[in-house]
Amino acid sequence: MLTRSIKFKNFLIKSNNSKVKKDLRVLLSTPNEILKSLSLHYTYSYSRKIIKKYKNFSKLRIIGIGGSILGTEAIYSFLRDRIKKNFFFINTIKNKTIKNKGNKILNLVVSKSGNTLETISNSNIFINKNDKNIFITENTNNYLNKLAQRLKAEIIHHNNFIGGRYSVLSEVGMLPAELVGLNNRKFKQLDFLIKNKNFVNSLVNNVANTINLIKKKNYASIILNYDEKSENLFKWYQQLIAESLGKKARGILPVISSMPKDNHSLMQLYLDGPKKNFYTFFHVLNENSLKINNSKILSSHRYLKNKNLAKILYSQKLATEKVFLRKKIPFRSFEILKRNEKTLGELFCFFILETILLGRSLNVNPFDQPSVELIKEETKKILLKS
Repeated sequence: MLTRSIKFKNFLIKSNNSKVKKDLRVLLSTPNEILKSLSLHYTYSYSRKIIKKYKNFSKLRIIGIGGSILGTEAIYSFLRDRIKKNFFFINTIKNKTIKNKGNKILNLVVSKSGNTLETISNSNIFINKNDKNIFITENTNNYLNKLAQRLKAEIIHHNNFIGGRYSVLSEVGMLPAELVGLNNRKFKQLDFLIKNKNFVNSLVNNVANTINLIKKKNYASIILNYDEKSENLFKWYQQLIAESLGKKARGILPVISSMPKDNHSLMQLYLDGPKKNFYTFFHVLNENSLKINNSKILSSHRYLKNKNLAKILYSQKLATEKVFLRKKIPFRSFEILKRNEKTLGELFCFFILETILLGRSLNVNPFDQPSVELIKEETKKILLKS
């Protein structure tokens, strides 16, 4: 068990974890705003008055891109059954507007730099005269700060020391979470996890094993996701891993595979193709699942009688793991027993710590993204000429 809510099977590899242990000790003993945001000691730049003022809005539209919005999408999708309000995510360049009928809408515009081209463009198109607006951006003289002042909107200061992809448990993710009625404190699990020997040992061994796989030129990390509501969690994870580690001709290519659908498209390649991948099985226990109609089952498939879809899906997951073991394909496995803020907070902590530790082992800075800035600069040059 990783925690009481998460069963975890690590890669079946024996790796030297002494360096990773040392890196973790140094990481946890050094002041770090990212890690602080994962704990109960973090102080938000918004007040309780903001929550009370806007808690009655039933429709929220978030305008952002990348790390400014992926974490909130992950929270919303993973916990959707508990959320009664409607979120609309504007997370890329849109070709048409989304009409809002009925209730007033609250816009949350999120960009650390305040100068993100896509977010500026979408804000221009989607913000209407009568909307209420909250801007989350750095306290600098940036475009969105100026726009927020012009619109007389609420301005929440984005923590200067937390990059977008690490910001899910800061103001960026917790303000919208609170506005839809979730408990921000339940997400904050770092203080408890670092005292949990099973969690720490699993994390350290996982990182050491991953480094071992990379040294063997296994660069593709395939996520075999058996839970539709976790797709956005892995889109968040995909950015976290790719943008943090893809430097100096090093890194990991994270690929999300939707299961069991991909059993019928990609699985043949996974099983018999080039052995350059490693895998993550991810499954969430589903207690409310449609049941097979026994009267419609033919005798040839009577083994399906009295089964529900969750049982069938889980059986497919276990069967795939057995085949992977037989073929000696490296994989780890997460089984989520409870779908709530606490469990999601534990997953956020695990993946963020994993990423930072992988960066240290690969000798790359996991907090910057220098090459992405090149595209921003070239785009601006093209627009100025056109």
